Amino acid sequence: MATPTITDYQTRVYTLLQQIPAGRIASYASLAKALDSSPRAVGGALRRNPFAPEVPCHRVIASSGYIGGFKGDWEKAPSGINCEKKLELLKSEGVKFDGKGMLIDRTRWWDAFQA
Repeated sequence: MATPTITDYQTRVYTLLQQIPAGRIASYASLAKALDSSPRAVGGALRRNPFAPEVPCHRVIASSGYIGGFKGDWEKAPSGINCEKKLELLKSEGVKFDGKGMLIDRTRWWDAFQA
């Protein structure tokens, strides 16, 4: 298997992702703030994360508390399979969402990034 090619920006994003503890979540916006970037750019890097789930992009959700996307699919994508996987990964870490994809326990938020 070929080694994936990643950009310097992706490396910065993936390094910050590894700081998010299991059982906690961060937002695209909080990562963007730590990187002096934009949430959309963070989402682009997460979509291309070749190291998931070891580099835990599943721990990033929308700042509204909505589950958001995973591996390039938004929750309502035709298959929805990637978001089901994201929900399963987060549930296994104790992070739960309601039936509409909204975070239940707001104490799970984390944003203590060391950039």
